Amino acid sequence: MIIVMKMGATQTEVDEVLTRLTNGGWKTHVSRGEERTIIGVIGDERKLEPGTLTQMEGVDRVMPVLRPFKLASRDFQAEDSKITINGQVIGDNKVVVMAGPCAVESLEQVLETAMAVKAAGAHLFRGGAFKPRTSPYAFQGMGEEGLKILAEARRQTGLPIVTEVMSPEQVDLVAQYADVLQIGTRNMQNYALLNAVGQTRKPVLLKRGMMSTIEELLMSAEYIMSNGNHKVILCERGIRTFEKYTRNTLDINAVPVLKELTHLPVVVDPSHATGRWTLVKSTSKAAVAAGADGLIIEVHPNPAEAVSDGEQSLKPKRFAELMVEVRRVAEAVGRTI
Repeated sequence: MIIVMKMGATQTEVDEVLTRLTNGGWKTHVSRGEERTIIGVIGDERKLEPGTLTQMEGVDRVMPVLRPFKLASRDFQAEDSKITINGQVIGDNKVVVMAGPCAVESLEQVLETAMAVKAAGAHLFRGGAFKPRTSPYAFQGMGEEGLKILAEARRQTGLPIVTEVMSPEQVDLVAQYADVLQIGTRNMQNYALLNAVGQTRKPVLLKRGMMSTIEELLMSAEYIMSNGNHKVILCERGIRTFEKYTRNTLDINAVPVLKELTHLPVVVDPSHATGRWTLVKSTSKAAVAAGADGLIIEVHPNPAEAVSDGEQSLKPKRFAELMVEVRRVAEAVGRTI
């Protein structure tokens, strides 16, 4: 349910409505637009009589929210959310690029990559210290040592760090080092983990599950937001279909659909979507043309020797070429990069 306040409603009138709701046991979310204030009501709405609220001073109307995701819905917040990460704003006119290796392997590998992607124009540095792998025998990541390496890369380059957290127990540790907490595709519906990152105030990059619907992605975002953390960035990274020529199928439809349904920023991961470095440039340009707020791209100085996802990683020179072409597309659709 949302409560639309009248144009010119005073802060006192807004506070009285909030007090009424809080005393009744409901959570609230306030969205202040240029002309009106909207109050989102979270909780069991069956116990809330809309007619009594419309009698309160300053209330214009009370409207039900039909979608199951409340806080993420444009019904609650019409304006796009803008999430600031160390000076970089995601959700504005600028297309933000996150780039780096799938896995942290060594200090030398990370620093070489970080400096190369920064020189090419990347805005954030991504790298995995903890790696969820299909095989228990595959490289699982360097853990806290990997986090320390990422922190050193940030110190030397100034690039904010994006890295994955895999369990509720890891949240506090990863949050000490990371600027953005990534929830991977395998953990999109790990509700204990979603609740845990929701209790932090770190921005969260939420990847769509490989077999999840758009609504399921938004419901996972709702878990994070219902815990008080509204700094959620959605990531389309391809879904599993019957197609065999790519690792996954990039659902480019998801970008405009999500932009209609939610105010949250949307980024695209063309590396995992295709699984082939030869396809990353084309799909990156398609994502920007479709309206994505950002890209997350795997880059490695020597993909042939990468311990994880080398076949989909760009060499630094190829990443620099991609940035040139993506910038042209961004400018063609009225954006910057």
